[in-house]
Amino acid sequence: MAIIRWSPFIEVEAIHRQLDKIIDDFAGLTPTENAIWKPGVELQDNGDNLTLKAEIPGVEAKDLDISVLRDAVVIRGEHRYENKAENKGYFRSEFRYGKFERVVSLPVAVQNDKVEANFANGILTLTLPKVEEAKNRVFKVNLAGNEDTTNTETNTDETK
Repeated sequence: MAIIRWSPFIEVEAIHRQLDKIIDDFAGLTPTENAIWKPGVELQDNGDNLTLKAEIPGVEAKDLDISVLRDAVVIRGEHRYENKAENKGYFRSEFRYGKFERVVSLPVAVQNDKVEANFANGILTLTLPKVEEAKNRVFKVNLAGNEDTTNTETNTDETK
């Protein structure tokens, strides 16, 4: 009789693949108009401002609606079908169609009236200037016994 080694990881991987398929089917990765999806985002702190990038391929600028609050960014839009009448013949489609919405909470307050936007090659880039209170500041404190009593204020990119 041959000894067969049992590897539970192979069975766990099979279950993982099945769950991924169920989630993909439930999330609407097939071309339906009612599927709601969320674009991927990156949020970066650049000292005096935040940079938010959203990956929105296949969407035109006229189909985007962007709202910037002091503490959040809301990106809405719609990825439209090109040939609605001729959606036959697909063997597989993983493109996401339909309306989408993404709300990104910001870690600090921003000046929402001074936002700069750029949309190129399916990437939306928002430059969000921080409010003055949110910028990191360093105050030099003079200890007793020093003759120089002036306080100087400098902005820095370092976090405490």
